Amino acid sequence: MTYPRDLWEDTALENTAYPFQLFQNRCLAARAGHCILYLHWHEHFELLVMKRGSAVFHIDSRPYAAAEGDVLIIPGGSLHVGYSLAEGDVHYDCIVVNASLFNDWLHDPIHIQYVAPYLEGRLRFPVKISCFEEGHPGHLAHLEEIIRELSSKPPAYQLTVKSRLHLFLTLLARENNPSLLEAEAHNAYFPNRERFKQLIRHIESNFADKMTVEQAARQVSLNPYYFCKLFKRLTGRTFVEYVNICRVKEARRLLTETNESVTEIASRVGLDNPNYFTKLYKKYMGTTPTRERKS
Repeated sequence: MTYPRDLWEDTALENTAYPFQLFQNRCLAARAGHCILYLHWHEHFELLVMKRGSAVFHIDSRPYAAAEGDVLIIPGGSLHVGYSLAEGDVHYDCIVVNASLFNDWLHDPIHIQYVAPYLEGRLRFPVKISCFEEGHPGHLAHLEEIIRELSSKPPAYQLTVKSRLHLFLTLLARENNPSLLEAEAHNAYFPNRERFKQLIRHIESNFADKMTVEQAARQVSLNPYYFCKLFKRLTGRTFVEYVNICRVKEARRLLTETNESVTEIASRVGLDNPNYFTKLYKKYMGTTPTRERKS
């Protein structure tokens, strides 16, 4: 898993005419609490299919536990991050789709009534659906077929994927009451999301700087107590833990890509005490900096 220096992910989609992409994520021997999906956001919406293991994904501050057979629907623009819930392998597939895929349906009144409101962000489907429950017949089969098509790419796979995606969204629209969802759509967003995006982008670009909880809270115009609660809900980590994880991940990159000493790397990531740096590194990476470099 690549860890970005910027919170916004410019997810590259192969074909502008058919803007969708499959990402198959395989996290082997993950530890409980291990980050399996870095915190980020992108303009595309995303269908996440759990294949093995269990994890919790925080999507705009709300946690969703997911196991094999569960599907998460992540709206475009949503901050999301994931952590393993138990030791072992965690496999999940992500189908990332840009809403422009269905632009040629914009003159269809049924599409405009049922599917377009979700693609435009005016409606919100439930984030989590369990495809083993009676209420979602055949949903997993559609997604599995999409994954197979995107994996093998037979002739005209683009048409099959597009039609299956539209059918999947249409079935979801049928099962949910648009009027009820539309009335609550504006509440689906994390209220301080844009300010938190700016703060976390600053943290990930300037993690060596010293920033207190009080200073961070002022950046999003919240008192420290409420800020800490919202930050934990949004990222699944406390503010101090998140800053330290950013530092440790950058240290791991420096250990593997440079010849700088452990002491120099500790200083570069804002941890001037080498002993404390080693302690944090072992806590989050499961090994010491010296062993990391040797391996």
